[in-house]
Amino acid sequence: MYYGEIKNCDIANGIGVRVTLFVSGCTNRCRGCFQPQTWDFSYGREFTRETEEEILRLLKPAYIKGLTLLGGEPFEPENQRALLPFVKRVKEIYPDKTVWAFSGFTYEEMKTEGSHPRCEATDELLDLTDVLVDGRFVEELKDISLRFRGSSNQRIIDLNLTRQRGEITPWEG
Repeated sequence: MYYGEIKNCDIANGIGVRVTLFVSGCTNRCRGCFQPQTWDFSYGREFTRETEEEILRLLKPAYIKGLTLLGGEPFEPENQRALLPFVKRVKEIYPDKTVWAFSGFTYEEMKTEGSHPRCEATDELLDLTDVLVDGRFVEELKDISLRFRGSSNQRIIDLNLTRQRGEITPWEG
């Protein structure tokens, strides 16, 4: 897997101060995407063990609330397979920090057998994610007043409550 950028002290992509990883590769290719360069699966730098260690170091301060995954597309199958062992490490080392993920795929697409982007890593990666912002960016629905979303069709899902209740539960923030 490749990544385009790591942001430390990010306050735009989830609650609190976060470390954000922009992965590379996206088959959604939404019109009006703010980072079309990240559609290329080889964009940026290779995600290595050293990259993981750097992110873990950046996550250490108490004021950092967690990790945010976006891109590109974290839920492309090849990215899920690379992210899963890393996110497991994050949760083991920092169990009180949250994981947010942004995806152009919907939660329903991720849970539907045989659909893209579902793969063997999907359920476990979703289980390690606290909040999911889902849905493709739709330029005609762009709304800069929305919190943590680019277009009004996108949802912010509290995955912890969704798992507890057995139904999609919006994040209330």
